[in-house]
Amino acid sequence: LEPTYGCIVYQEQVMQIVRDLAGYSYGRSDLVRRAMAKKKASVMERERQNFVYGNEAEGVRGCVANGISEEIANKIYDEMTDFAKYAFNKSHAAAYAVVSYQTAFLKTYYPVEFMAALMTSVIDNPGKVSQYILTCRQMGIEILPPNINEGEARFTADHGKIRFALSAIKGVGRPVIETVVAEREENGPYPSLLSLVQRLSTKEMNKRTLESFIKCGALDCLSGNRRQFMESYAAIVDEVASQRKKTLEGQMSLFDFLAPEEKSEFELRLPDVAEYEKAELLQMEKETLGIYVSGHPLDSYVEALKKNTTKSSLDFALDEETGDTKLTDGKTEMIGGMITGVLKKTTKTSQVMAFVTLEDLFGSVEIIVFPKTYERFKGALVPDQKVFISGRVSIEEDKPARLICSDVILFSSLQRELWVCFESKAAFLAREEEFYEILASSDGRDETVVYCKQEKAVKRLPKNRSVAATEELLRRISDAFGENSVKVVEKSLKK
Repeated sequence: LEPTYGCIVYQEQVMQIVRDLAGYSYGRSDLVRRAMAKKKASVMERERQNFVYGNEAEGVRGCVANGISEEIANKIYDEMTDFAKYAFNKSHAAAYAVVSYQTAFLKTYYPVEFMAALMTSVIDNPGKVSQYILTCRQMGIEILPPNINEGEARFTADHGKIRFALSAIKGVGRPVIETVVAEREENGPYPSLLSLVQRLSTKEMNKRTLESFIKCGALDCLSGNRRQFMESYAAIVDEVASQRKKTLEGQMSLFDFLAPEEKSEFELRLPDVAEYEKAELLQMEKETLGIYVSGHPLDSYVEALKKNTTKSSLDFALDEETGDTKLTDGKTEMIGGMITGVLKKTTKTSQVMAFVTLEDLFGSVEIIVFPKTYERFKGALVPDQKVFISGRVSIEEDKPARLICSDVILFSSLQRELWVCFESKAAFLAREEEFYEILASSDGRDETVVYCKQEKAVKRLPKNRSVAATEELLRRISDAFGENSVKVVEKSLKK
């Protein structure tokens, strides 16, 4: 262990230890290495007996027979078992070290390009993409939505931001994306929905493909909104197909004799309708991209989720390399998110249980709710409800882990405090009545706290001044007392 300062660092060192101290053969020492590499604790524990005391039948002398005390032999084996948690062979460790330095350099000096490449590498895994999008936001990197006039097949750096990959759109094949980009590069950006359909064949830009582009927001750069596009795209595709057919048949119409500036008067016009609500736009993104890009229904609950959950959906997913999850079977954990599905089942005893799908910022987890628990919480276990769920982890081989529900807590039942900051006590007293009038417009369970900056004084208002800390109330207080005068603090649940 001299080259590694007395620490076990490489698997080869373990192989040498068992050979030199316990008389293992090269072949048998490799079996120990393999058990370590696979993190097979049970195999490692069985091998302890052979290492310390030997195994004559298998030709292993053991440490005791080689003059090493039982106590020292067990201590050395304990160190080897601990090492097995992060064991590498020397060649892997060297290669990983090089890659680690390279990626650390790129992430430090080229963070946008690095994260774009990282997301491209997991483009077919929405859970991983979601995780990296959240990381980008924490790094201050903005994620731009798909854009028919700016996007590429992969995630790309775009003036300090990352443009979402067009090939990540569901229902749109890579050859179609390549054709769309090639046409754009050769003949310029697409100015309108009609131009997009006219410049591409029906094979490349059919109704299904066009609908996917609209729903994910890739056409938001064109004149018009998503509702207008959704209500008119079918007619535009049909009209363009009809004009092509007439052209092939050699037919002409009065339209063909008009000057270009006159033709615009006769072009298909988009219906005069307002854009969809934000929640509908987000749902469209989820449907076509597998994740939310321009926002997330849980965006305003990020801090509450950090404070109150012990695990996320990523922990329940199978690891691509090991085929295992990061959880312990039977351990109690708490997760949080939005219910996106509830499948009820009737048991043999005619009781109702449910399989609930809970979605957080990264993906989804299946929750098993047995009859007694379902009876207690069925009012909360409905689609779109935002909840924390605690329960026991259930792990089956080669399957994502599930949670057996024991308790459900609504996000809305979290205790929150509305903190309002004034420069000084005098500033608060001067506008106290105005402040109370604004509070009176909102009624709820959230406690109101006044902080006077100069005196560093905290005043908790009585329960009759409690409010519902809505976006509207926060906006009114900000308008009246300054943009940075108000914030909401959520108290933690006991985990």
